[in-house]
Amino acid sequence: MGSSGASAVTILLLFCLWGVFISLSSAARLSLSRQKLEVAKHLNRLNKSPVKTIQSPDGDTIDCVPVSKQPAFDHPFLKDHKIQTRPSFHPEGLFEENKLSEKPKAKVHIPISQAWHANGRCPEDTIPIRRTKEEDVLRASSVRRYGRKKHRAIPKPRSAEPDLINQSGHQHAIAYVEGDKYYGAKATINVWEPKIQQPNEFSLSQLWILGGSFGQDLNSIEAGWQVSPDLYGDNNTRLFTYWTSDAYQATGCYNLLCSGFIQVNSEIAMGATITPVSGYRNSQYDISILIWKDPKEGHWWMQFGNDYVLGYWPSFLFSYLADSASMIEWGGEVVNSEPDGQHTSTQMGSGHFPEEGFGKSSYFRNIQVVDSSNNLKAPKGLGTFTEQSNCYDVQTGSNGDWGHYFYYGGPGKNPNCQ
Repeated sequence: MGSSGASAVTILLLFCLWGVFISLSSAARLSLSRQKLEVAKHLNRLNKSPVKTIQSPDGDTIDCVPVSKQPAFDHPFLKDHKIQTRPSFHPEGLFEENKLSEKPKAKVHIPISQAWHANGRCPEDTIPIRRTKEEDVLRASSVRRYGRKKHRAIPKPRSAEPDLINQSGHQHAIAYVEGDKYYGAKATINVWEPKIQQPNEFSLSQLWILGGSFGQDLNSIEAGWQVSPDLYGDNNTRLFTYWTSDAYQATGCYNLLCSGFIQVNSEIAMGATITPVSGYRNSQYDISILIWKDPKEGHWWMQFGNDYVLGYWPSFLFSYLADSASMIEWGGEVVNSEPDGQHTSTQMGSGHFPEEGFGKSSYFRNIQVVDSSNNLKAPKGLGTFTEQSNCYDVQTGSNGDWGHYFYYGGPGKNPNCQ
């Protein structure tokens, strides 16, 4: 072939490659604009029209949305739902709620609020909703997965496969009860701001209300505090809830990021920053969370502190939990993504081991369960579970003031945890 023939082939090849490049870049542009459209649609679904907007000092936007316009009512089963403004019954308690718990030379401080309160409050008959931003959704692996936990993120204490949970990269330090019918649970949880090594990891402290097997049909209601850069775009400690009726597959979400939980309280926002947080050898702060099943209507209610009944999960969302829970868990969970092939240094609780005790290690105190008579009772046969106690550990105890309690957590990566 002569030089002119060769150059013609070269030109032809260049034309072909240019054509491929053009079609690939237009396909990429198309896919990007499709994603943008999908994200915009999702934001439109989530962010309801507010009657008032409050800019929080931490960068959040809080929308005050009429109670009847909240995301829950996008659910087809809730179209004609009559909102219950208060539970029919409240569990009868064990502990005097308004008394400050004391330890030698140390006091637990009670006045916890949310950062946005500094700049205003929502009117009555509205609820505060943290506005979802475009970048929040774009951080998720997909629009569909935004606001959802990954599969198999549940501690299974007596697992036949010891690394069942490690495969999903989740680690726990928990106390639990099982073997009875439970109608709720309560705990007062020490609030910290643990350090997170990687943005795709989180650290949380919560209670789990569980029903069913640990298979595909697990029902779970969860609430507590979490630090999750992926979900919120920062390292703040935030109040959260979660629910699922199929082991985190297709149902459920954090906070109000899907239809499900019906909020009735105008003062507390799900997913909003909790302030202040505890300091090492410094002031200690804790929050009280109660979840219980209303014996009359069957819905699962949540209360934050002594004063705030937040709302409820309608019982039709669940299969097993429509009746009762078969297991209650309290404790910490982190994601260990093993950066650089080593254990993460993401902290659980305060980042310090239980042995260090009050003011240094994080605690759950006054842990209780709700029985079939709607009474709060001490947990019977409390067990503990952790995958790697050299990384995160748990130690239980009981006394007159704190009832059943435990210290939990740890630093993650250390000389004994690689």
